[in-house]
Amino acid sequence: MKVHIIRQSVTQKEAREMLEELGDYIKLAVDAKKGVLAGGGEYHADCEAALLEDGSQQEDIWGADWYPESRTVAFGALINIRPKQGNRGMEIQSLELRRKIEEIVRRLLEVE
Repeated sequence: MKVHIIRQSVTQKEAREMLEELGDYIKLAVDAKKGVLAGGGEYHADCEAALLEDGSQQEDIWGADWYPESRTVAFGALINIRPKQGNRGMEIQSLELRRKIEEIVRRLLEVE
């Protein structure tokens, strides 16, 4: 399992390595405050752990998935269940937060 923390546009090598775990999509944890992400683990929690070790705060980290073939972002993950932050389910409820996460994912992972 190869989890990468991405701060700038992903390289082809990093993208390939992050896809190795699941094949057609990448599990992500996105730090919505810092604008960075971790991707490539079997679970969103693997990516979350990498960001926590890197100094991110748990309340700023949200789970998502990136499907490079269709260039789509999905917003469901167990790590998103946060009643104290107003998110009671796996799907990110806040449209503003979804937009921010999608912008970060696209900026860092969309490879032309």
